[in-house]
Amino acid sequence: MFHHVTVLKEQSVEALNVKLDGIYVDCTLGGAGHSELIASKLGPQGRLIALDQDEAALANARIRLAPYGNIVTLVKSNFRHLKTALRQAGVEELNGVPQVDGILFDLGVSSPQLDEADRGFSYNHDAELDMRMDRDEPLTAKEIVNEWEEREISNILRDYGEEKFARKIAANIVKEREKSPIETTGRLADIVKNSIPAATRRTGGHPAKRSFQALRIAVNDELGAFQEALDQTIDCLKPGGRAAVITFHSLEDRICKTTFAKEVASCSCPPDFPVCVCGGGDGRLRLTPRKPILPTEEELEANPRARSSKLRVAEKL
Repeated sequence: MFHHVTVLKEQSVEALNVKLDGIYVDCTLGGAGHSELIASKLGPQGRLIALDQDEAALANARIRLAPYGNIVTLVKSNFRHLKTALRQAGVEELNGVPQVDGILFDLGVSSPQLDEADRGFSYNHDAELDMRMDRDEPLTAKEIVNEWEEREISNILRDYGEEKFARKIAANIVKEREKSPIETTGRLADIVKNSIPAATRRTGGHPAKRSFQALRIAVNDELGAFQEALDQTIDCLKPGGRAAVITFHSLEDRICKTTFAKEVASCSCPPDFPVCVCGGGDGRLRLTPRKPILPTEEELEANPRARSSKLRVAEKL
């Protein structure tokens, strides 16, 4: 069973301002929570196109979204191929670019991927080192840990995990793999834990959390894929169409914030206005609202994984 608690579900779908006959894209299908809510707001002329590269997520969605019939199209694809996926789905184009009314990203890893031991994402389960979201892709965490140079591993841990002890962890990984290949999540988690000073280990959650996050991002090229997809998103939105992006760590959020900022029209509204009402200048986007939306206390109580989430919303002018 693909059980996943959807983060910021109502807020993000509400931000899309769903029209009965609109075309909407869920770039991160996952457990289909956002997709189901979007589909429930569409009429028979509306359309939802949902992307995921994980076959387990697609199989779950075929069952969960079956009641909505042919208004839902599921596509096995990395969202970095957004335009291609929309063309394959038959979306009408303008000047060679598919045009839709709303696009949603939820960049959190689905709970089943984290919780199912054999996916190799979790430091809490001993399993083969894998971390691929799309199991058809060749690169695994095992290959990075056992074959990449120490400096490359250190850079990954520093840049993608913001890990202060990246150099020490990378050095110990190389030392340990010379004894025998590092093939399981349990062994890697122990290496990371033993590389971090005891005083530091006592605070801030599991000591391997940042390293595992960094490897997952590297295996799936998550940041590169997101940047490509976000650039395409702005092209693919119709005037009045909206992009809603849920991020879970500072690297993703920085990409979203920076990309939106480059495209935002100059605004002369007073800083305390929650949304722009002046119409702006030459940019292609306006932020709605200006600041990110955060989860409520009630949601955090029900789902602690939502704690680091932020929702940013932009509307095409």
